[in-house]
Amino acid sequence: MTTGLHPGGTPQDPPPTGNQPLPRQAPIGHGPLPADNRPRSSVITARAAASFEPVGRSVATARSFVRDTLQGWGFADIVDDAVVLTSELVTNAVVHAGTAADVLCLRSDDGVRIEVADHYPEREIPLQGAAITMSSPDREGGRGLQLCAALASRWGVDYTPTQKLVWFQLDLPARPVGTRAAGPSLPAALLPLADGRVRVAVVQIDRTGSIASWNEDAEELFGYAAEQVTGKPLTDLAAWPHTPGTSTGIAEALRLSRWEGSYGIRGADGRVNPVYASHLRVRDTGGEPSTVCLLVRDHERAVLQTPLRGPAPDAASTPDGQNTDPFEVFIGSPAPDDLDGLLQRTVERARDMLDGDSAFLLLATDDETELEVRASTGLPSARQRFARVPVEAGPGRYGSARMPAVHEDLQAVPGAVPLLSGTGMRSVVTVPLKVEGRLTGSLGVAAEGPNKYSNEEALRLQFAADRIALAVESARLGELERLRRGSLSFLVEASDLLAGTLDRDQTLALMAQMTVPTLATWCAVYTIADQASDPYLSYVLHEDEELIDGIKSLLSKIAPPDPVPTPGARVWAAPAEAAHQAALRTSMRSLGLGEPTRRVSSGIGPTLATASAVGGETVVLPLVARNRVIGMLTLGKPTDEHFRQEILELAEDLSRRAALALDNARLYSERTAISQSLQRSLLPPDLPHIEGVEVEVIYRAAGEGNEVGGDFYDLFPIRDGVYGFAIGDVCGTGPEAAAVTGLARHALRLLAREGFGGPAVLERLNSAILDEGARSRFLTLLYGELWPQEDGSAKLKVVCAGHPLPLRLRQDGTVEPAAEPQPLLGVMDDLELYEQTVTLDPGDVLLCVTDGVTERREGTRMLGDDGLTDVLTTCTGLTAGAVAARIMRAVERFASDAPSDDMAILAMRVPGLQKD
Repeated sequence: MTTGLHPGGTPQDPPPTGNQPLPRQAPIGHGPLPADNRPRSSVITARAAASFEPVGRSVATARSFVRDTLQGWGFADIVDDAVVLTSELVTNAVVHAGTAADVLCLRSDDGVRIEVADHYPEREIPLQGAAITMSSPDREGGRGLQLCAALASRWGVDYTPTQKLVWFQLDLPARPVGTRAAGPSLPAALLPLADGRVRVAVVQIDRTGSIASWNEDAEELFGYAAEQVTGKPLTDLAAWPHTPGTSTGIAEALRLSRWEGSYGIRGADGRVNPVYASHLRVRDTGGEPSTVCLLVRDHERAVLQTPLRGPAPDAASTPDGQNTDPFEVFIGSPAPDDLDGLLQRTVERARDMLDGDSAFLLLATDDETELEVRASTGLPSARQRFARVPVEAGPGRYGSARMPAVHEDLQAVPGAVPLLSGTGMRSVVTVPLKVEGRLTGSLGVAAEGPNKYSNEEALRLQFAADRIALAVESARLGELERLRRGSLSFLVEASDLLAGTLDRDQTLALMAQMTVPTLATWCAVYTIADQASDPYLSYVLHEDEELIDGIKSLLSKIAPPDPVPTPGARVWAAPAEAAHQAALRTSMRSLGLGEPTRRVSSGIGPTLATASAVGGETVVLPLVARNRVIGMLTLGKPTDEHFRQEILELAEDLSRRAALALDNARLYSERTAISQSLQRSLLPPDLPHIEGVEVEVIYRAAGEGNEVGGDFYDLFPIRDGVYGFAIGDVCGTGPEAAAVTGLARHALRLLAREGFGGPAVLERLNSAILDEGARSRFLTLLYGELWPQEDGSAKLKVVCAGHPLPLRLRQDGTVEPAAEPQPLLGVMDDLELYEQTVTLDPGDVLLCVTDGVTERREGTRMLGDDGLTDVLTTCTGLTAGAVAARIMRAVERFASDAPSDDMAILAMRVPGLQKD
């Protein structure tokens, strides 16, 4: 809200914005719309303007603005009507129209004009004579104009291209001379009851507080003759109530210009007579001051009591006589709608109330064993915020936050209030905040001078604390509920992110990015490879990227935290100490003062910015997974800041999830490394060079981590001029399939080099597979022997045992199978296999693939043998490498999804003899 108050000046109307106002429409049922017939000569004596944001709380703020403005102008008679009308019109602007509202109050001799403008002109402009029915008063919207018609002296609506303005005028009621305030006429039965004649004691007190005059009614009421009391101080007769929260005694009340309330007068019989008194301070023509006291029996207070005052002497009331909540009296209206704002307002009001130099407020943790600093004023708040102190700091009431305490001089008792150590404060008063007898916080006010506070100030502060305790606890519980809901959402999101990856480095990065800056300003993750290894600094992150290298350098030069498996956060002071020492060395070196006595490890040279970044509180949380400490999560704050207890509890929950995710990533990495190593061992390390034949192999293992098993290939020399080749596919994946794969590849080499032909090699391999028993897997295999010829061709003998048939591409572009299908291996004992002879002429290509190529799918479509043939037809004239690459591109483009099966491609081409 922005406001401005302008003193009255020359008579003028509010300047129009935009074009001249359009004709206004008279609401149906209310007669013609009153014109703005305020005399142009009436003087605008004051203006007050304010703008309100389009949020719900602006309505209450607008009401307070208008109320305060009119009361300041002395127009209490029309305050209520003005507040009601303003409330409705501002509600229409900020809630229904959704725009900011501008409120202008104009004071003149005959009344007040209030204008409320919004910025939503795109509405139907009323035309004169249009029949529009006014909305029902029971509806949520549309009441504003009806109320204006009912309460205002004059009102209207002005439209411009940029805004809509609703104004109303309230005339001041005629007040005859001598009339200040009047109550309603009441039947006699409802009038206050008095005992016969009402006696009003008139007592005049001189400037020293002594009785100067005592009338007959005073003699009758209290039993003293005038000569018995004249010259005596009134304080000798008054029984003044020591009400908590007020320092006003009878002596102070007699010096006030006006006072009204209840106390007691001791009569001649020794009894205290409750009276209601009105004190008025006057002076005579010589300038001598005195106080006139009018006193009646307390139950006859209606004779003296001002109608606008509340009946109780400590009841809080607004200037217009309406009772208000004592909480609002202390905090002010409107009260802040957030906990931090409420606590900050509280400490500021408490400091001002006791004329202190600083104030602080602490809230209790859930277990009520510690208090946490949540607001302060006049103190280094950055250093003190979220600092924690125990509820019971020592024996006796002065060591407990559960009781009020006054320390007249902290220098006499060093450390009595640890929160104020080093702040220069000497005297302090603290009081507890309690709700239903349960400690919820502590409020304190401190001053730089000694002996400033006594029990009286403690009573006043306790009186204020009792009135705000419930509101503070309600706001705290609301914040705690929001924090817990946010924590739950945070942990759910964190769990999803951590579960979405099995990469160790990415898991470390996620851990850091989730904590900075949500939970901490910077963080570092230490990992432990095994029980015998020391913690290793694996990742560092700061919300300011320029400070990451400096923090990493600092942490790498100090010993890592101990890997303690105890759950929960523990403070680690080493980074802050090292940073402070290094910063001191740097500063002294720059000033030419040499090195300080206390030194840190050589090589530490962080800048002052780095020292400030890690100079606050640092905590370490263990990363425990499967009953083993696998690392530590370190969280830090900048200089002199502390962690909230709720943040530490949330960080502990996160550390448990992160530890399990990090350990899962470690196990997966180890398993992947083993799988890849085994996969490499099942494939030939390299391909032999074959004179006169081009050979190219492409192998793609499906699945994340390259699961072992599946497809395999091999190309090896058998004897001079003869080479064996194979490509196969074992049923399934995993260790069982890998065992069959290794058996097949090594058996093929061994049997072929022993001189067995193709059918004999496969029959013996079949027997070996069946001997595996339950671990056996059936196997499709294409095996052949290759003889390069002197004329540039190549002779092949091929056996295709259940495998996709090899395809031969001729130079003319025709494609044909190069073998016939035969039974696969690992199913039946007796196999009758035979080999087929194929001759590759110069320029011919032999293509061998596994079923991962032909069974590539996209929905219901499959590449198949025909699709592979079509692609191979386009490869005429290409080298073996180009053929294999084109086949792989075609397979990958056939479907958008990643391949679900291993793929192996073996291409052999006879280029022919080179001519000189």
